[in-house]
Amino acid sequence: MGDAGLLIDVPSPFASFPFAWEQAAKSRGYLCVAGVDEAGRGPLAGPVVAAAIVFPDYWHPEGIADSKALTALQRDRLFQQICEACAYGVGVVSAGEIDDINILKATHKAMRLALESLPVRADYALVDGLPVLGLPIPHQNLVKGERRSVSVAAASIIAKVTRDRMMVALHQSYPAYGFNRHKGYPTPSHIRALEEHGPCPEHRRSFEPVRRVCGGSR
Repeated sequence: MGDAGLLIDVPSPFASFPFAWEQAAKSRGYLCVAGVDEAGRGPLAGPVVAAAIVFPDYWHPEGIADSKALTALQRDRLFQQICEACAYGVGVVSAGEIDDINILKATHKAMRLALESLPVRADYALVDGLPVLGLPIPHQNLVKGERRSVSVAAASIIAKVTRDRMMVALHQSYPAYGFNRHKGYPTPSHIRALEEHGPCPEHRRSFEPVRRVCGGSR
């Protein structure tokens, strides 16, 4: 399994340069560096989704940033560009499994699945947030990684757009909850629908207020 790394470092002022962290890893002998991020840790319903991205050496994109800082239209445009130019993998862990193993372990599993589904063999990963357990390759965790690594920012876009589209599709099966609007996050309208209709199979019963609506049971 991959260890969390103090394996690379990018000294200031170079840390803000495009691909600085990727190049630093390659300078230590790694050949294929992936950026990894997730979407969907906080919602009350739906899966958690992670993405892993490996950029080609020849492609230098414009406009890639933290998915949360982009509009839906910008994310959709960049999603298409990234998918066409980069090697990418996606990992999905369902709401039921989130309840079984907890959201932290589910997030780590989604990241592992994303790396394992890459069509190329990455040998190092840059991961948003805190160190991750169970990755198949060494990794460097980057707090606020979407702002520090282009690869991590691209992974955040793939994960977010993929999950949002899944939630829109789930709306067709469970229209009472408005998943197409809030994507499962705990908005006031979602809470009202949950209290009125009770949870559906896609709700995370280990999360408040779903657990409260269920009377504390799962």
